[in-house]
Amino acid sequence: MYPVIPQSLYDPKFEHDACGVGFIANTNGKKEFRILEYAIEALKNLAHRGALDADAKTGDGAGVLTQIPYDIFRPEVEKLGGKLADDRDLAVGMVFLTEGDSYKQSLGQKIIEEAATEFNIHIFGWRKVPVHPSCLGDKARSTMPAVFQVLLGRTGKMDDADFERNLFLARKVAGQKAKAENLDDFYISSMSSRTIVYKGLFNAPQLPKFYEDLQNPDFRTSLAIYHQRYSTNTFPTWRLAHPFRTIAHNGEINTLMGNMNWMRARELDLSSPLWGDNVRHIKPIIQEWSSDSAALDNAVELLELSGRNILQTVLMLIPEAWEKTPKFRASCAAFTNTTAVSVSHGMARRQWFSPMVVISVRPLTGMV
Repeated sequence: MYPVIPQSLYDPKFEHDACGVGFIANTNGKKEFRILEYAIEALKNLAHRGALDADAKTGDGAGVLTQIPYDIFRPEVEKLGGKLADDRDLAVGMVFLTEGDSYKQSLGQKIIEEAATEFNIHIFGWRKVPVHPSCLGDKARSTMPAVFQVLLGRTGKMDDADFERNLFLARKVAGQKAKAENLDDFYISSMSSRTIVYKGLFNAPQLPKFYEDLQNPDFRTSLAIYHQRYSTNTFPTWRLAHPFRTIAHNGEINTLMGNMNWMRARELDLSSPLWGDNVRHIKPIIQEWSSDSAALDNAVELLELSGRNILQTVLMLIPEAWEKTPKFRASCAAFTNTTAVSVSHGMARRQWFSPMVVISVRPLTGMV
């Protein structure tokens, strides 16, 4: 969390980012360990895009987003007494809890389990993620959370989209309950049946040293998004490292306060046949502690899970600058025109403008 310093001039609303980001994908869709290896090697080559603390070891944050490596988690499910009829029935939640406090850890786990049960998601159990804190800098080590994974299963006749939406709702409800319990270190990096995020307060080379899973040859994926954070005018934290649940971002969003205020103002009008009465659990759309990147991730995730494809979602939020493009089609211009967007796209009326690079993954398919 942000430092709590009485009478400090620090305010998290001034968060901005400018980082190193990229992705690796197998064009044939084959899942291989080498994809993760390439991503980590590329990430290490972006170390210059990050920053180091005065201890010369604590970085601003680094991480990778991949597909779920079933060959690692299938045996873990069996250790917990479960069995998967289909790998796609498995979901994994990557969870940060309070280090060294068994009560808060137990409470955080209970909150997640209750939220999962509320949305008819089966709980196989918990796995303590194997980590090696000795590679961390002093400041990263002093703020390090306890890292757990919750293994979850599909129940009933949920299709893939419904399963992913229920996981999203469970995560939102758990986050709200954790906030009510003042669990400040509680954070769910990812909770999905498609993708998983390994991240933290590292410089790039520390990521695979810290997470033992990332050295396991059974970690097979056909895609990987990687990110080295450079915090400009920010306070780096474990939770604000990238990738987030759907995006990794490089740049600074110049219209952030307007974007966040517009989203908040439109929450009263939220309705959707896909969400029904559960729409109340989605609010607030933008988490209060958000950086600009985290806020954009909140918006992308909700729009995509609400039925829009990822291309439409990104173009709604970050429309192309078309006015000076002579051959830009009229239909495309209408799509990106402020008036047209405001009428047909409602909550996306306030575009997220800035020079930036955004790499996004589809929650419903796990594809970049």
